[in-house]
Amino acid sequence: MEKITQTAGRDQLGGFAPDFAHFNDDVLFGENWNNPDIDLKTRCVITVVALMSSGITDSSLTYHLQNAKDHGVTKAEIAAIVTHVGFYVGWPKAWAVFRLAKDVWGEAAPAGDDAKAAHAASMVFPIGAPNDGFAQYFSGQSYLAPVSKEQVGIFNVTFEPGCRNNWHIHHADQGGGQILVCVAGRGYYQEWGKPAVEMKPGDCINIPAGVKHWHGAAPDSWFSHLAVEVPGENSSNEWLEPVDDRQYGELK
Repeated sequence: MEKITQTAGRDQLGGFAPDFAHFNDDVLFGENWNNPDIDLKTRCVITVVALMSSGITDSSLTYHLQNAKDHGVTKAEIAAIVTHVGFYVGWPKAWAVFRLAKDVWGEAAPAGDDAKAAHAASMVFPIGAPNDGFAQYFSGQSYLAPVSKEQVGIFNVTFEPGCRNNWHIHHADQGGGQILVCVAGRGYYQEWGKPAVEMKPGDCINIPAGVKHWHGAAPDSWFSHLAVEVPGENSSNEWLEPVDDRQYGELK
């Protein structure tokens, strides 16, 4: 049987709480984890279930999920374990554990048409058709789906990863401007002279007339927002230069 050793207690708390460090490293992980009456794989599963049941979904659970993987727990097994336990201890806890487990078991993000389909399935609005009419003002592929063309114009605009529109300004003598409501994925909004602001589902950006800005997807994520056209007098849109590739590349 593989011997488990642990030094985290002494490494992090040896000077502050030496007794706790001793119990953690020598008793819990020294004696208990090395008790041969339970094999290590089973012990890993029990530990994950105990932490999940207690609602602990921080780095300690990530450690024990990785430990479970290292001792033979497969992706199919952890999915079945978390699903089963979720019925007894709570569905939100299962969701929280799955978010960590997907990273530990290295689930690859979908690509190409699969990624587009997954993004479409994550929101209630359609992706729509390729935004060919405005393609010259975008770096990358975007899509446009009208939601309302009466009273107030509302459009669902979808950006492939890395896609963003040029700097632009909404002009109006009175009123005008635009409201953005993120509905899926992750993206950015930036005003001229200010840092970029990350946008996630539920985030809302109010853009007054006369403000130079751009918006679009994060480099690694699809992104969709509702673009609400605020009524104004003599409204127009001025398209400007593309967003600098180097500055955009610094976004995460």
